[in-house]
Amino acid sequence: MSVTSIEQPQASWLRFLASFKPKSIADAVGTGLLFLGAWLVIFPFIWMLSASLKPADEVYDSNFHFWPETFRGDVNYYGVLFDQPYLTFLANSFIVCAGILVVQLVTAVPAAYALAKLKFRGKTILFGFVVASLTIPINVTSIPIYLGLVKVGLLDTYFSLMFPFFVSVFAIFLFRQFFKDYPDSIIDAARVDGFSEIEIILRLILPAAIPAVAAFSVFSVVAHWNDLYWPLIVVQSQEKMTAALSMLQYQSEFDNDYGRTFASATVVTLPMVVIFLFARRLFIRSITMSGIKG
Repeated sequence: MSVTSIEQPQASWLRFLASFKPKSIADAVGTGLLFLGAWLVIFPFIWMLSASLKPADEVYDSNFHFWPETFRGDVNYYGVLFDQPYLTFLANSFIVCAGILVVQLVTAVPAAYALAKLKFRGKTILFGFVVASLTIPINVTSIPIYLGLVKVGLLDTYFSLMFPFFVSVFAIFLFRQFFKDYPDSIIDAARVDGFSEIEIILRLILPAAIPAVAAFSVFSVVAHWNDLYWPLIVVQSQEKMTAALSMLQYQSEFDNDYGRTFASATVVTLPMVVIFLFARRLFIRSITMSGIKG
C-alpha cells in the first residue's frame, strides 16, 4: 500500500473535522444530551413492558433482554384483567380522579380570579399563604383527616378517597398566574354591561383559560390516578380499590409475582399516556403562557 493511499483517508478525516464549527459542535452536544435524557425517561417504560411479558424469576435476570426467554405475557395480562374485577378498579380510579378534578376547578377558579383581579385588603398576604401551602405535604394532614373520617364513619367510600384533595393550592396558583394577564378593560366593560362576577368568570375568564384548565387537569388526573399513599390508608375492601392500589395484590412477604405486577403497572399507565397525548398541546401552551409568569 502506497503512502498516498494512507494519507488520503487521513486528509479526508481532517477535512471532516475542520468542517465542524463551534456552533455545530454545541448543537451536536445538545442533541446528544437530549437523546440521553429522552432515553433515561423512556427506558423505565421499556423495562416495565418487557418485565410484564416475563415469568417472575426472569424479571430481575442480570442479563437484560427485551423479549423474554419464556413468554408469559398472555398469563400475566389475563391474570390482571380477568382473574380479578379489574374493570371495577379502573372505574373507581376514573370516578375518584373526575370527582377530585371537578371540585378542584369549582373551588380554585373563583379563588384565583379573586386573587388576580379583585381588590381587597390583605390580598398579598393571602396569596403568600397560598404559595406557602404548596410546601405542605399530605403526610402532615393525613392523620387528622383520617381520624375525622373514622369519627363520621366515612372510611372505604369515594368521599374518603377524594376529600383531602378538594382544594388545590397549586390550581389556585396556576390559574391566578393565568388570570393576571387577562385584560382589565374587558372585565370593566363587562361590569358596565351588568355582568356579575360569576358571569365574568363563566362567560369570559374560563373560556379564555382552557389551556390552563387542560394543563392542570393533566397534573391532577395523573397525580391521583397514580396515588398509592392515601388509598392504602382509607380503602378497606376490594370494591373500592383503585387501579394503582390493585398492584399490591401481587406482592406478599413470601411471594412476589413480578410479572403480573408489571403487567398491572402497564395497564394502569396506558390511560394516562393516552390522555397526555390528547392534551399535550394545551398542556405545553399553558406552561409557556402562564406557568412561569409572576
